[in-house]
Amino acid sequence: MARHARTDQDLLAMALVGYEAQKAKINAAIAEIQAQLGHRGPGRPRVAADGAAPAKRVMSAAARRRIAAAQRKRWAAVRKGQAQGKSAGKAARKKRKLSAAGRKAIIEATRKRWAAYRKVSGKKKPTAKARKAAVAAAS
Repeated sequence: MARHARTDQDLLAMALVGYEAQKAKINAAIAEIQAQLGHRGPGRPRVAADGAAPAKRVMSAAARRRIAAAQRKRWAAVRKGQAQGKSAGKAARKKRKLSAAGRKAIIEATRKRWAAYRKVSGKKKPTAKARKAAVAAAS
């Protein structure tokens, strides 16, 4: 029994070696075809039509300094906005208060809606005594 297990392991190992060799050949063929089509591999620069490598873009030291200064200025503005937002944000947002007239208008509109509902459903407005009895019965 152990002899067959060893044979199976050897067979699988040889099959793996064979498949890896085929895989290498296939990958080489794919790379060759892609090179003929002009496809680039990962991290490779684009190849010009005449085969020359593209020229590198060089940035002057002065240009780098200008870019760095502009970026520092942008970040300073962001940080300043965040600092002002923390202190001024709470003071600027004060709590809104409902006026007496507004509250009265809401109450009247609610009463009107309930009256219309009761008129359609045929129910009468419950009295305080009926509400207490309903609460007691529910408990």
